[in-house]
Amino acid sequence: MSAVRGPITIALLGGGTVGSEVARMLLGNASDLEARIGAPVRLTGVAVRDVAKVRPGIPADLLTADAAALASSGADIVVELMGGIEPARSLILSAMAAKSSIVTANKALLAADGATLYAAAAKNDVDLYFEAAVAGAIPLLRPLRESLAGDTVRRVLGIVNGTTNFILTKMDEQGADYAKVLAEAQALGYAEADPTADVEGFDAAAKAAILAELAFHTRVTADDVHREGMSSVTASDIEAARAMGFVIKLLAVAERVDDGVIVRVHPTMVPRTHPLASVREAFNAVFIEADAAGQMMFYGRGAGGAPTASAVLGDLVAVARNLTSGGRGPRESVYADLPVLPVGDAMTRYYINLEVADRPGVLASIAQAFAAEGVSIQVVRQDGHGDDAGLVVRTHRATDGALSRTVERLRTLDTVKSVLGVMRVEGEATP
Repeated sequence: MSAVRGPITIALLGGGTVGSEVARMLLGNASDLEARIGAPVRLTGVAVRDVAKVRPGIPADLLTADAAALASSGADIVVELMGGIEPARSLILSAMAAKSSIVTANKALLAADGATLYAAAAKNDVDLYFEAAVAGAIPLLRPLRESLAGDTVRRVLGIVNGTTNFILTKMDEQGADYAKVLAEAQALGYAEADPTADVEGFDAAAKAAILAELAFHTRVTADDVHREGMSSVTASDIEAARAMGFVIKLLAVAERVDDGVIVRVHPTMVPRTHPLASVREAFNAVFIEADAAGQMMFYGRGAGGAPTASAVLGDLVAVARNLTSGGRGPRESVYADLPVLPVGDAMTRYYINLEVADRPGVLASIAQAFAAEGVSIQVVRQDGHGDDAGLVVRTHRATDGALSRTVERLRTLDTVKSVLGVMRVEGEATP
């Protein structure tokens, strides 16, 4: 790759909340960026759907509706902030074919078909940077790709979706049910009119796949991630967690085990003493465990126009410096090629809330169901009596498969009227 001389040209695909903020930062901070990069930067165009819409701080003559032409224009860097799979993928590939390096925040595309983008980047000798795809402004992917490149990462555990964390925080603090808090989140702009991608875990699963691939040097797609949403979490689950000293979070968990990699997203009970428990509202936080570095947590705003634009500009500066120096950024690292294992192989703990018959022998029959699958009970708490009799059970660590089979056994017992709630428990806990 030869060094760039003269202005570094930048084409921007997408003029929404993040795209507009990136354009304004590029134009407003041009002198600082030039000093940091060692060359001036010049925004050549912004592809938008509606060129007639006024975008404060962005000259109208930079706006274009022809995204395809802008993508293939040969700009030094193409910034893709459109989102979705298509036409984003085709536009990025077109830009790479024109020898443009890429900065993107497109988690869905990277999690679905990152391999194609990496291959095109290598073929055309251009960069592919995507820090903003996970956790907004939090510097997370670059430490995984570069700072921890000499270490062995064992586990990544995090809150990577601000919408769900906002909802669960309010449920915990207000004691309100899911539907009420979701409506509040939508009114405040934290949740979309159709919140499915967030509350059913699709957004977090895409981010988990990206984190797992970088952490474990193994190709992981969103389809490899076990996904459960949080829309079924009830006020009674929140209350039960509080009574045991826990808080409920929607977690992305990626872990390296003896035989491979397991990646999962689901509601989780976390001890209130764990660092992730104190992460409130729309903030994100990711906890990383590595052999030499030990435990570390990355925390900050995970979404929004300005925080995400900050991450995009950080990538843009890194790519621009590569262009001025004649270097290039890291390529795809999947040398480990570990198998992605099913969630049933994961070691975890369960919280199980049971409605039971109030008669002798109930505890014995329930204990036998656990023993049949080799699952050890850590804590049992009885609630109510008579028709309202209930048991809350928390287990010791076992495979998720054994725990799941235990729940199915419980459902068949005549002493168990109903399994009211089941949730995984992560983090160190005391009885």
